[in-house]
Amino acid sequence: MNLLRCSALTTRAASRYTRRASLGGNTTNTMLHRLSKPIRAVVRWQLAATAVLTLAAGMLEGVHGAGSAAAGGLISIFAGLASAFVASRGDAKSAGGILAGALRAEAVKIGLAVLLLWLVLTNYGEAVVGVFIAVFVVTMLIFAMAFFVRDY
Repeated sequence: MNLLRCSALTTRAASRYTRRASLGGNTTNTMLHRLSKPIRAVVRWQLAATAVLTLAAGMLEGVHGAGSAAAGGLISIFAGLASAFVASRGDAKSAGGILAGALRAEAVKIGLAVLLLWLVLTNYGEAVVGVFIAVFVVTMLIFAMAFFVRDY
């Protein structure tokens, strides 16, 4: 009995087909499709936490509190997604290559987060800094939970 094995060729062909098929169909999850299940789950958690904390900050601190909370959450979401994309592009064949790819992804996440934090703090004069930093830290910690999500 000859079974089709999952090789690089069949995986590449399948992903090419699903990308082409999704172009004409429902594309709501196309961007996150290539990311692993733990990353997709954690991004959903981050979005939910950002939404809840934005509503809470809006009730307690007003419009600028809500804007600050949304900005803090979105910064960590974008930094985490950039890190995940950099990590997923790596094709390391050894333990050293995997470590280098992970360090590269973390450097991208930290660099992008620092840049976006600086941009928001310098350009948004009415930012509620305590809310902004708190939501940023909470959502960054949620991203670290990807380690605990099973991938099957």
